[in-house]
Amino acid sequence: MKKLISLLVVWLFVGLAIAPNALASQGNDVIDERNGKPKLVLGEALSEAQKDEVRDMLDATDPNQVEEYTVTAQDLVNYIGGDPNSSMYSSAKITRKNEGHGLVVNIVNAENITEVTNDMYANALLTAGIENAEVEVASPLKVTGHSALTGIYKAFNVDGESLDQDRMEVANEELDVATNLAEEAGIDQEKVSQLLSEIKKEISNQNPATKEEVEQIVSDQLSQLNIELTPEQKEMLTNLFDKMRNLNIDFGQVADQLDGILSDIQGKLDEVTSEDVQGFWEKVKSFFTNLMDSIRGLFN
Repeated sequence: MKKLISLLVVWLFVGLAIAPNALASQGNDVIDERNGKPKLVLGEALSEAQKDEVRDMLDATDPNQVEEYTVTAQDLVNYIGGDPNSSMYSSAKITRKNEGHGLVVNIVNAENITEVTNDMYANALLTAGIENAEVEVASPLKVTGHSALTGIYKAFNVDGESLDQDRMEVANEELDVATNLAEEAGIDQEKVSQLLSEIKKEISNQNPATKEEVEQIVSDQLSQLNIELTPEQKEMLTNLFDKMRNLNIDFGQVADQLDGILSDIQGKLDEVTSEDVQGFWEKVKSFFTNLMDSIRGLFN
């Protein structure tokens, strides 16, 4: 009898250990009937082995749980008038979410996406008209990350829906401007995203009617964020947002999602500042430790 009770107790604990994992597994396999299956968009230039690697990275190995597409250089031409000779490597998985969820972007292996950040993608996607989705980006080799944007566009241009052509084009230009400012102007990537988000908020608040008013908003935000640009770079930024003004893009509709981007950026900036302060005091401590050791050495 004691052996039977002991055996039942063992099985009870085993069951308790297995049940949560089983439930979690079942939860991951549930298809959201309201928003459909996640869409996996793979870069055309990837080899079959690299595609398998991306599927693993993006947790999209079960063909019954995801809709798979390939993004091509022709898609780049169709959506944004891009170069038909472009190589498409970076890939993405897009999961639609209910209204109010917001836009969440996560680069799964950021070490391989060298120029574009989560917040740069998020800003450009909001400009293109994409909201309430979880977007995961990955690449099996080092790339700039620009082609993932076209792949995401493709995911939103199937099943009878389509994004506005002009908004897609200006969003792609925004991504180019963002990476240009980070690379050529030497501005921190988070600062670039913060600048773009703040300008959008002010455009929403002020509703500028002329290019000169847009230019003033750009100048004010550059001043507030202590960012210095050349006249050419400032003109590039002004032209970008004047195009958005002419397209009547209402950033007030996505104010909460812009706030989410800014909150994420601020957290990263605070983290960097905290690390800088800690590093400074570590250097001070190390200096005095070395100094004391040197003084002791003189007397030994």
